Amino acid sequence: MAFRFHIAAAILALVFTIVHASDPSPLQDFCVAVPDANAGGVFVNGKICKDPKLVEPEDFFFQGLNKPGSTAKPLGSNVTQVNVNQIPGLNTLGVSLARLDFAPYGLNPPHIHPRATEVLFVLEGTLVVGFVTSNPGMNMKNKLFTKVLNPGDVFVFPQGLIHFQFNQGETDAVAFAGLGSQNPGVITIANAVFGSDPPISPDVLTKAFQVGNDVIKKLQSQFWWDNNYP
Repeated sequence: MAFRFHIAAAILALVFTIVHASDPSPLQDFCVAVPDANAGGVFVNGKICKDPKLVEPEDFFFQGLNKPGSTAKPLGSNVTQVNVNQIPGLNTLGVSLARLDFAPYGLNPPHIHPRATEVLFVLEGTLVVGFVTSNPGMNMKNKLFTKVLNPGDVFVFPQGLIHFQFNQGETDAVAFAGLGSQNPGVITIANAVFGSDPPISPDVLTKAFQVGNDVIKKLQSQFWWDNNYP
């Protein structure tokens, strides 16, 4: 397992060297983010830059990505994010990564990353993945691009497009993702549409989905799980 983990890390490092980040290129060596709005400094990409004289190696460090996240939840999946909120030194650098763990038949449900393209590498197990194109011309359907991935396979999800990953096997699956933003963001479609606070008017959703009000009420009343964790 340790050897395979190092292979995954090496491939993601290679991806990072060739990715064209979606975030603006930095104009300085680094801008380590600090959470304290009263700390002074300059805002860059929504974060305050730490005084370079106070920057430490820990500002560029994260440990524990070799440990699986808990998949004991209804979706059967867990996404461990490693972005600017976990590594302050990523601020302005335009990259981040994540570990994805799947129980048998676990799902990372349809979602989008509004600020990043994603490159997925499968380390263990078999995943069915796919993304859907943006709205095409009149009387045309959105096209689904889908693929079955095995260990060693890589798949790209373009920025801002709805995509998913599903473990179709009877064993656990593990994947790692590189993303072209230090803060890619994630919008889980079902959670956002049916679990917003305050809720979207049923009048809007019944019209949009062409279903009865009772269906919308049922969907809005249930708890929508989030499988993304820092």
